[in-house]
Amino acid sequence: MPPEVLPVTTKVPAKVEGAVPVIVAMTVLSAIGDITRFESAKGLVGYAGLGAGVHESGKTHKDKHITKQGRKELRWIMVEAAWRAVRMSPYWKEQYEKYLRRMRKPNQAIVVIARKLLVAVWHVLSKEEADEHASEEDLAYKMLLVSWSLNDNARQGLTYKQYAKYALMKLGVENDITRFVRKDVPRRLASKAEVLARMDELGISP
Repeated sequence: MPPEVLPVTTKVPAKVEGAVPVIVAMTVLSAIGDITRFESAKGLVGYAGLGAGVHESGKTHKDKHITKQGRKELRWIMVEAAWRAVRMSPYWKEQYEKYLRRMRKPNQAIVVIARKLLVAVWHVLSKEEADEHASEEDLAYKMLLVSWSLNDNARQGLTYKQYAKYALMKLGVENDITRFVRKDVPRRLASKAEVLARMDELGISP
């Protein structure tokens, strides 16, 4: 896989903040197939059996049963991703707590988060839109995780830190972030200048 083609399985975890690791993205993509089959996020949500499960508008919520039709594995993986998002992301934690206060049932609140995450996945896959709640440091860490998961051939001569920065450049992140802290551990990426120089040596197109 040439590095000039950023894999779609890296785009999902990179752009959906704190929620979808590579293995989840691959599972979602396997269950979805061709994203163009779904003209809207609503269609994908229905396919997963997460549609129209809970009435979300207003201050009072009426319990509805989530639709059980759809791909069971996709519904399951999105619920698992939602729990992970709540643990990892301040934004999704806040969203979960908001719905939990209203619904008073954790399983129903997490279904709402799973549905919102799947909507975000649809936008990433079909429209190349990044999650507005993902910071540059979130994206940087995600791309480090992606880089660690790739073998030497996939990185085409780039180091882990260089490939992570290369991926950020492909995603349009302008800030040349090279240092940040995640999970109380200092992390480092290669600089943009270093990556461009290495790409020139390897004959990789920018």
